[in-house]
Amino acid sequence: MIVAENLRKTFPGKGKKAKPVVAVDNVSFTAHDGQITGLLGPNGAGKTTTLRMLYTLMQPETGRVSVDGFDATTDADAVRRVLGVLPDARGVYKRLTARENITYFGKLQGLSDAEIAERTQTLAAALQMEDFLDRQTEGFSQGQRTKTAIARALVHDPKNVILDEPTNGLDVMTTRGLREFLKQLRAEGRCVIFSSHIMQEVAALCDRIVIIANGRVMAEGTPDELRAKAGTDNLEDAFVQLIGTEEGLHA
Repeated sequence: MIVAENLRKTFPGKGKKAKPVVAVDNVSFTAHDGQITGLLGPNGAGKTTTLRMLYTLMQPETGRVSVDGFDATTDADAVRRVLGVLPDARGVYKRLTARENITYFGKLQGLSDAEIAERTQTLAAALQMEDFLDRQTEGFSQGQRTKTAIARALVHDPKNVILDEPTNGLDVMTTRGLREFLKQLRAEGRCVIFSSHIMQEVAALCDRIVIIANGRVMAEGTPDELRAKAGTDNLEDAFVQLIGTEEGLHA
């Protein structure tokens, strides 16, 4: 389980007299095991900054993150051991094969060769990677790079998974495959958080949705609860009403 409590993060403004930019402003929510929790919001809403605080890349100025009871500030190493993360940057080591990328991350997690081989086989089957697993990653399509990045993030079999816009730039078939993979993670009882600005992704996958705009949580709940709160049967219309603007909306 991942808990965010009153998270705040600012960045310096441009220019000597510019005020600080508030990227995340008092964000709180809980993501439960066995559920997919979606962070939905326009581009620039604060989703990526929020996720970076969840997976210890940034520290909140105020507030607290806990993952399976571990504090992300005071016990960051323990948090990293129970997290699998697909960040907004999809970089893979181009001179290595997909298998070698996964193996390297497995070694960093302290896994044995046998454990890495077993996990690689399992992930390659789940992500449909067998046909390019032993190819050098230079020249990979975006979908192949994303699958490789997901596999290496999950090689240590983490209970909690954070994915920042995992289907961004993927074709329809690859997107469908990743959706099924996320459902499989949920069925295994994992806690899954993913961010998106694409309505269809969130509607198709999420048990709960946290709507973020201008760095703040505007609403949260199940899709049905959000539709009821906005007084509409259409989730897209509910989203527009709840954030109060259509700017950045991708239907």
